[in-house]
Amino acid sequence: MVTYMKTIIKSETKEIVIDTEDPFTIIGEKINPTGRKKLAAQLKERNFDYVRGLVLEQVEAGADILDVNVGVPGEDEVVLLPDVCKVVMEATDVPLCIDSANTEALAAALAVIPGKPLVNSVNGEEASLKAVLPVVKEFGAAVIGLTMDDDGIPHEPETRLSIAGKIIERAGKIGIPIEDIVIDPLVMTIGADSKAGRVTLQTIELVREEFGVNINLGASNISFGLPDRHTINQAFLGLAIAAGATCAITDPMRLSLTIRAVDLLLGRDDYAGRYIKHYRTLAAEIES
Repeated sequence: MVTYMKTIIKSETKEIVIDTEDPFTIIGEKINPTGRKKLAAQLKERNFDYVRGLVLEQVEAGADILDVNVGVPGEDEVVLLPDVCKVVMEATDVPLCIDSANTEALAAALAVIPGKPLVNSVNGEEASLKAVLPVVKEFGAAVIGLTMDDDGIPHEPETRLSIAGKIIERAGKIGIPIEDIVIDPLVMTIGADSKAGRVTLQTIELVREEFGVNINLGASNISFGLPDRHTINQAFLGLAIAAGATCAITDPMRLSLTIRAVDLLLGRDDYAGRYIKHYRTLAAEIES
């Protein structure tokens, strides 16, 4: 039987445990300029008040960790990413997930972050493994591993499982413990491939059974291009959490109550305490 692991993410003063026994971990997705013109413009102008607002909004809505991405075309991530991380840390004690494909920017940000952040991400491509894993090891971070490689994103759950194993093995060879690796089985849009959801769910089950590691989702990808995306995202999150997913980079304002409900139904919320507290918080915000 698989022994499930705890992945511990820390800020200077706060610790978040990702595992199957504790409530599902919500990683707030809003500090990411992709598709968000206002945030991109504010980052270009170095006006960080909008970022501070996104921090507070997400934490109040239930985010346990905050993803920080500053990938604006033409901007120097090596300078901008650590600067924005500092702004976020001044506004909250919630741990960070550092999101960049630029390893120099990752290193610059990790150098200014106390505790143990999460890095988003490495994948099975040789170039990614060689570039990202040494940075993760140097700073003692945890890392999200995407189940894609030099051949692209596989359509078969078994191939995604194999890539997860490759990432875990290569990380272990340089001293990154398996509990510090969170595998992302990749969520593709169901509108383009009617089997995309099933493939992801099967990958979750295979990875959990084989390795026992924690599983992250970019959950909203599933509904891209379809009407009423929120309903699809809610349904998929429920299925994914039941299959073994333990955290997701998602919108806490729209999905925290759904996630609290799933935790309740899976027996992770004694006497519905967390669900009721969150519902009352939302109700109070609506009334005000």
